[in-house]
Amino acid sequence: MPNSITGKNVKQQPLQLERRLGLLNATSINMSNMVGTGPFITLPLIIGAMGGPQALLGWFLGAAIAIADGMVWSELAAALPGSGGSYVYLRECFGREKWGRFWAFLFIFQLICSGPLEIASGNIAVAQYTDYLWQGVTPLQHKFVAAGAGILATLLLYRKISSIAKLMVALWVGMLVTVGWVILSGLLHFKAALAYSFPPHAFSFGTGFLMGLGSATLYVMYCYLGYYGVCYLGDEVIDPPRTIPRALVISVLAVLVINFLISLSIIGVIPWKEAIQSQFIASLFMEKLYGNWAGVTISLLILWTAFASIYALILTYSRIPYAAALDGNFFRVFGRLHEKKDFPHVSLLLIGGLSVAASFFDLADVISALMTARILVQFIGQIVALVWARKYHPEIHRPFKMFFYPLPCVIALLGWLYVFGNAGMKYIIYGLLTLMGGGIAFLIMTKKTHTWPFASTQ
Repeated sequence: MPNSITGKNVKQQPLQLERRLGLLNATSINMSNMVGTGPFITLPLIIGAMGGPQALLGWFLGAAIAIADGMVWSELAAALPGSGGSYVYLRECFGREKWGRFWAFLFIFQLICSGPLEIASGNIAVAQYTDYLWQGVTPLQHKFVAAGAGILATLLLYRKISSIAKLMVALWVGMLVTVGWVILSGLLHFKAALAYSFPPHAFSFGTGFLMGLGSATLYVMYCYLGYYGVCYLGDEVIDPPRTIPRALVISVLAVLVINFLISLSIIGVIPWKEAIQSQFIASLFMEKLYGNWAGVTISLLILWTAFASIYALILTYSRIPYAAALDGNFFRVFGRLHEKKDFPHVSLLLIGGLSVAASFFDLADVISALMTARILVQFIGQIVALVWARKYHPEIHRPFKMFFYPLPCVIALLGWLYVFGNAGMKYIIYGLLTLMGGGIAFLIMTKKTHTWPFASTQ
């Protein structure tokens, strides 16, 4: 194109994202994804899984799994530091033209099966803490409140992206205030006799103990989701081989401390047998310490925090099917943009609509189903992809190599299989059906588009 100063023709350079995210930025991005309403809605489920405060061991087991798996994410992100995260890793490690396309498609498909469930857990959190503010709500009204939260978030996102950024900052600040208030209050009023009132044979270490710990860790891993968030922004990170692994480890350890302190603070004020019966445990916690005004205030803050999560997740997940459709590896209808407002409205309505439908299920069902769907394709799939790439794709430059390979892979794989195996039969079946359904959908799409494995040989 002509240069306005010299008048000469100069070659236009492709636009590239700038690397501006350092260690502090990367860590804050991960922690923003991880810290939210998780412990405020899952603590009764975690303690109930083992029938006592010994279930808090799940926070440490979950951290070990997340750090080991974080090394897998780190090596893949440093080797393939582009936007897209798992989609890119699976596609490139297994081969872009054949099996890589298949696994990348499966990732998008499982996201459509698990992402709305993750969003729905936030919708349900809104309904649970609304129950505290609106006494006497019926079960049906409770479910409609949850669905309404998803509808509202989808409607607010049905616009140009430029008007969204400022609202996200405000929502994030509310989340920080909520977490800080609970931890500080708990430390000031902590009663060790309540927190450490273990039931008989709490540490018997038999089959029941192991199964219970596995179930508790499933809910814990739900709270850790997001420790890999910066990997989706790999091409904007300064020195990815050093920054990403450190950010992942720091994020997991920091959130371990935060969530463990929240959990311990609450059961140090409210007996755990009472805590497992409550759907709005943080509200009861604050009410017991300071009175009704504090219960109302923390409920409003948690509603704010939950809605921040809903809003961010619908925004993020709605862009992934859209990007895959543009890449030619998902159904083309999801690549459509709104004619006037220039955003992927079909993908947005799909993710938002499914999250509204999932809001009519119980929280435990939603969390267990989303985790089993995600474990098989994304987490275990990436472990296999890394091992495959190391053996069959030596041309992929890996500037970060995990220490003591393959030990972190083995720990992460066994950890995810342990959590998956203790999720319950109907959730295991859901995870397997997600895998099978994705395979069938891939065959339907590739047959229609005449691409591998149905590419013309002529």
